[in-house]
Amino acid sequence: MDIITTTEALEAACTRLSTETYVTVDTEFLRDSTYWPILCLIQVAAPKGDALLIDPMAEGIDLSSFYALMANRSVIKVFHAARQDIEIFWHEAKTLPDPLFDTQVAAMVCGFGDSIGYENIVKRVTGAQVDKSSRFTDWSRRPLTDKQLRYAAADVTHLRQVYEHLARRITKSGRAEWVAEEMAILQDPDTYEVKPEDAWKRLKLRNRTRKAVAVLQEAAAWREQEAQIRNIPRGRILKDDAIQEIATQAPTTADALGNLRAVPRGFAQSRGAKSLLEAVTRGLNRPSSEVMMPEAPEQLPQGIGPTVELLKVLLKYKCEAHDVAQKLICNVADLERIAADDNADVSALRGWRREIFGEDALALKNGQLCLAIENQVIKPVKMPRRAAE
Repeated sequence: MDIITTTEALEAACTRLSTETYVTVDTEFLRDSTYWPILCLIQVAAPKGDALLIDPMAEGIDLSSFYALMANRSVIKVFHAARQDIEIFWHEAKTLPDPLFDTQVAAMVCGFGDSIGYENIVKRVTGAQVDKSSRFTDWSRRPLTDKQLRYAAADVTHLRQVYEHLARRITKSGRAEWVAEEMAILQDPDTYEVKPEDAWKRLKLRNRTRKAVAVLQEAAAWREQEAQIRNIPRGRILKDDAIQEIATQAPTTADALGNLRAVPRGFAQSRGAKSLLEAVTRGLNRPSSEVMMPEAPEQLPQGIGPTVELLKVLLKYKCEAHDVAQKLICNVADLERIAADDNADVSALRGWRREIFGEDALALKNGQLCLAIENQVIKPVKMPRRAAE
């Protein structure tokens, strides 16, 4: 199987692909020892013919024509579970595939369950068995083996049948707007921007005092910047436990930093310790009014539990009736907010989600709808107006 290793061959291939109605796309990458993923292989397939394998690690190759294809609005770009692939394209070239079709999202709209994997959907749609034994091999080593190449090609060749099957079902059911709404999220640059100042949000707060939160924000931002600049995983700079302990103890000297249990031995004398201590000092000096405090956990009304359980039953019924994954409608936290507030700011009370679930959810909690069992099957039943009153 040939691999494209030159700019000229890639440009010729992308010129041919630009005349197609759609292309299927996948990537192989490594991220074990780096902050940013290393793009190792790109797979592309047109509706007919063999897959094209592009080697982004080939010396001197320019991927501009490939990224131009990704931005070509006359060609639909089809992925399965596209987020990580798109993250690479955004980081490497600030390019987002457009138009975009993610078969994992489309599968949820078509009732294939929550976040179905590629191997399973291929088997269910085409009957083919995908050999995933090469999934965790080292894709940066050259030459790639025949087994790796066959695995890589299969990731886009079977995807053609999956896409065409799902596209027909979505068109027939009139759910194209449902998929488009989810694609808009995947095509939003904010989905892939990693802002150091927001790094603290992924950490659980052990100390909610303003001082500790301010130091946590500065220390987490420092670590994220260091990881990005040095291109190594954030955990290799300092573990989460160390950042938490620094936020609580707020060390301002090398000795104080070195005495913390979670800080590795010798780190306090390292080159990065000075800038970390400066970050701690910035946190300590930040005015209280400028400390972004996390939202306090929402206190739900007492006795709301049974209502939430009923809403779960309704959600399951509605999703089975409409052949759509529950994950796409709402989660337990959303159900709790609906149970507490008719005007809760959740996606289940907006747009198409409100039509198939939200309206009935509000009716159920307000006594205008009940759940009955008929022939051993649960179904919602509208309450007569007088009974509801």
